[in-house]
Amino acid sequence: MPTRLTLEALEVLDAIERKGSFAAAAAALYKVPSALTYSVQKMEEDLGITLFVREGRRSVLTPAGRLLVEQGRQLLEAADRLVEQSRQVDSGWESRVNIAVDSVYGVEKLFPLVADLMLECPTIEINLYEEVLGGTWEAVAEGRADIAFGSTAPTLPYRQLELAEVATIEWAFMVAPSHPLARCFQPLSEEDIKQHRAVVVRDSSQHLPPLTRNLLDQQPVLSVATVQQKIAAQIAGLGCGYLPRGLVDGALSTGELVELATVAGNQQHALYALWKRDATGRAVRWLASQLGYLDS
Repeated sequence: MPTRLTLEALEVLDAIERKGSFAAAAAALYKVPSALTYSVQKMEEDLGITLFVREGRRSVLTPAGRLLVEQGRQLLEAADRLVEQSRQVDSGWESRVNIAVDSVYGVEKLFPLVADLMLECPTIEINLYEEVLGGTWEAVAEGRADIAFGSTAPTLPYRQLELAEVATIEWAFMVAPSHPLARCFQPLSEEDIKQHRAVVVRDSSQHLPPLTRNLLDQQPVLSVATVQQKIAAQIAGLGCGYLPRGLVDGALSTGELVELATVAGNQQHALYALWKRDATGRAVRWLASQLGYLDS
């Protein structure tokens, strides 16, 4: 039969290494030193290895003993996490919550909410990650995310999703001052715009047809991964397109970008938080209950 280590034996080794002696470790574990000596001798006998050697009056870990202590600490920490996560599940708290954030919304807006969630449930694992366009609501519909923020309204009738508006964003047409369109007569027509390369953000959907916004027929394209990359590309003069006004106020004030009038005009879109209607985890339900406190 394979030799099995117990968590108690690993705790003994951990205490001896941390405290520096059998006597100090025994006091920390509320045991007598002879009990620890017996535990170590039993481990050495069962495992067929030497864990400690004498150096003068001190017992020192062998390389094998040190490996067992170091790896054993990871097992002890994992056991502690397992106990805590089991208690969370028993109380209704998830052990982990995955939060998708559309790049147009900005993950930093969620930091105060995340800080409050960590106070509510200190040991929960929180995974924040970025999605774009249809990928944001697809992530919730397909289970990659438990809740999403900054999503556009789903284009398909996902009846299992609950939606709540969290912000309204205004999109304005912008270019770098050096861009040829900055010298054109305004308002710009579609014919004016389609002669120049558009900077677009790739939809992160994995299974649905990708969404595009404000792309004209036969217009050349520079495709990037996030709204932040789109802003940077347009500041660099690599193309044109509509940008969320709230994310580029600084670039407008410094003159890195200029806003141009178009025949189509500026656009406003609502952004939503969404989660599955049948979600039962306390973390998702708690996050959904706090939407009114978000800074839109």
